[in-house]
Amino acid sequence: MSLPEALRYLSSLSRFGMRFGLERIERLLEALEHPERAYRVLHVAGTNGKGSTCAFAASVLEQAGLRVGLYTSPHLVRFHERIRVAGAEICDEALVEGVEALKVAAARAKLGDEPLTFFEATTALALRHFAREKVEVVVLETGLGGRLDATNAVGSQVCAITRIGLDHTALLGSTLGAVAAEKAGIIKAGCQPVFARQAPEALSVLERRAGEIAASARVAGRDFGLEGAGPFSFFSAGLRVENLELPLPGPHQLENAESAIEAARLLVPGIAPEAVRQGLRRTRWPGRFERAAEGPLTVLDGAHNPDGAAALARAVRALFPRARVHLVFGVLADKDVEGIARLLMPLAARVYVASPANERALAVDELEGLARRFGPGAKAYATVAEALRSARAEARAAGEGAMVLVAGSLCVVGEAAAALSGAQQVG
Repeated sequence: MSLPEALRYLSSLSRFGMRFGLERIERLLEALEHPERAYRVLHVAGTNGKGSTCAFAASVLEQAGLRVGLYTSPHLVRFHERIRVAGAEICDEALVEGVEALKVAAARAKLGDEPLTFFEATTALALRHFAREKVEVVVLETGLGGRLDATNAVGSQVCAITRIGLDHTALLGSTLGAVAAEKAGIIKAGCQPVFARQAPEALSVLERRAGEIAASARVAGRDFGLEGAGPFSFFSAGLRVENLELPLPGPHQLENAESAIEAARLLVPGIAPEAVRQGLRRTRWPGRFERAAEGPLTVLDGAHNPDGAAALARAVRALFPRARVHLVFGVLADKDVEGIARLLMPLAARVYVASPANERALAVDELEGLARRFGPGAKAYATVAEALRSARAEARAAGEGAMVLVAGSLCVVGEAAAALSGAQQVG
């Protein structure tokens, strides 16, 4: 099997859509001889900030001298980004070998009329790779929800739940309490829960679930947290770390970092302050308020739901209060498109819209309509790369104070990142 064949096989599983439930993944992991039992696990769920929290935690654990596996989704440019060991993406050979083993195991698992989904297969592929690479700990990001997400087939020693908002409401519920109940499904017996700062409605549901399994939850702002205006200080039971710097900008990253530190120290007690300090400082997380290019400054941020868009808008206003923003915007049709546009469009002096190459993408004419309603109107382009090229040219011509912001969907950010680097998207 070649790399293109392996990626085509995984991609072909997308036709089965997304299915909640743990039976298929549990049978597959059994056929793979339970690779998920070979290491300790930090499991992360939430609406926004999951990926950044995972990146912070993995970096801190690596600086503590541990061999760390990191599983996140989606990827921006290459499928390989989803599966990392000691900071390095899975290599082509390991990916191909893993897919071949996965196909054999799927046949052995006798899934019958219930074929694997793309995410289930990818999760199993990652868990097996981590076992073969002899990692000591794994940081595992939930795909969607928590209770019935494929990652919840794994037993975790620590779980972290980032800030909860409304997203995927058709699947997870239309209230913060309902969404929180789904996220709280990752809290299991023997697992230490860590909760980011939450709205009261969400926090009460999370704490109730923790109480049901006799787990004493650690809550940000009450039991641990970051304080100061930068450099920051972290406080928790038995640990205080001074002079912390965050390379990921935006006030929302403080919440992600504090939860990551607390979860890491609970997973591996005795982490040294210097490991925390260096772990935060060395964290990189592409596509989340990423300064991806200069001349003109170009910032990439997925901001694919209203909470994410609000956090991005706050960060832009705080960090670039006088900037003329050239906004490259695209969004998926099954998102709260008006909620996202209402928050991001007013930032822009000019808007450039394009639909990402995704079957769920909102059409360009509808994107133009959003820009007329909530922003200054828009220029439409056939591809994200063309929109980005035009935005950068016009921002460059506008001179000092102009910047380009790419937002609305991680699909859009991924295409923009590929265009900026000249890379070809893979998978």
